[in-house]
Amino acid sequence: MKTVVLLGTLDTKGAEYAFLRERLLEHGVDVLLVDAGVNEPSIVPDIPRTELASGVEFGDRGAAVTTMAEGAERVVLQLHADGRLDGILALGGSGGSSIATRAMRALPVGVPKLMVSTLASGDTRPYVGAVDVTMMYSVVDISGVNRVSARIMANAAGAIAGMVRADVPQLADKPLVGASMFGVTTPCVTRARERLEELGYEVLVFHATGAGGQSLEALVRGGFLAGVLDTTTTELADELVGGVLSAGPDRREAAGAVGGPQVVSLGALDMVNFGPPETVPPQFEGRNLYVHNPTVTLMRTTPDECAELGRTIGRKLSGAQGPTVLFVPLKGVSMIAVEGQPFHDADADAALLGGLHETLGDSVEVHELDTDINDPEFAVAMADRLHELIA
Repeated sequence: MKTVVLLGTLDTKGAEYAFLRERLLEHGVDVLLVDAGVNEPSIVPDIPRTELASGVEFGDRGAAVTTMAEGAERVVLQLHADGRLDGILALGGSGGSSIATRAMRALPVGVPKLMVSTLASGDTRPYVGAVDVTMMYSVVDISGVNRVSARIMANAAGAIAGMVRADVPQLADKPLVGASMFGVTTPCVTRARERLEELGYEVLVFHATGAGGQSLEALVRGGFLAGVLDTTTTELADELVGGVLSAGPDRREAAGAVGGPQVVSLGALDMVNFGPPETVPPQFEGRNLYVHNPTVTLMRTTPDECAELGRTIGRKLSGAQGPTVLFVPLKGVSMIAVEGQPFHDADADAALLGGLHETLGDSVEVHELDTDINDPEFAVAMADRLHELIA
């Protein structure tokens, strides 16, 4: 029998979790009820709050939530390691969502995770992170069982029960490769993916939108990938300059830390991303802007910014523990950075290359090709070299 872990604050949501437990039992799944509340629970849990943390004082709510979230993560990971967790479901407002989703994000990709939250119709990135947390909007506040909340909770119970019982069809057992792509590097990654598939790989392509880069890094750390084709490192430009698609300061470090084979390029480092033109911060007035579409405005990186990006990538690659290869397209790092296009800037390209050579160590193999990044020759060369490293 599959087991669903219910994780919640039973001091304030006891009746709701009791209702949810009954619905799950009706679906024929076992239930483990874990209390993450601070005060005495209104129903008896299977795992009490004292196993998550002890001595927590409600006086400092922020500290209490943080402590219970840390304990919830530890307990949930242990349940999964012991084979006692096939899926996890939680209800909550801001505090309950923070506690439960921290535990959910620690679980491997593929483990069913469902969060019914009052915050699910807003910005869910802090709760979902870079893994497969499913957010369901509660519509009404989670305060008692009524005709609306009962329907939502019954739907949630049916959803998680179906998830844990779902069979994944057997697919060809091919080694997995992760690749990063942006609209302006699509021809490159498409051809590289086709070449890798010809060589017997299954390729997972991640859109370099911040969350995409974080997902790639998470799968690398989880040991899912045989190698990485990190063609599009543009998220580092947003992190440096203040764009809206940053993947955080640790982007480009997971493959090096685990020692896996990686082939890297400089895709879309010519740009920083913003929303519609009116959302570009005023300090960037006068910069080279390009309206990619009504909701995306691109800003060309300057020579100084490119030099720092080069130094950053050089440092990250030089610290890698495994085989690392860098491919540099000398005629443009995106389809709008080639000669005749709006982001062509020879000085910025030279600064990027100069910054790289300042920090690149001898352990990094470097190929400088006299093509732009979207040339099929460039794409195939990267794919073939990654295949050699993996093989």
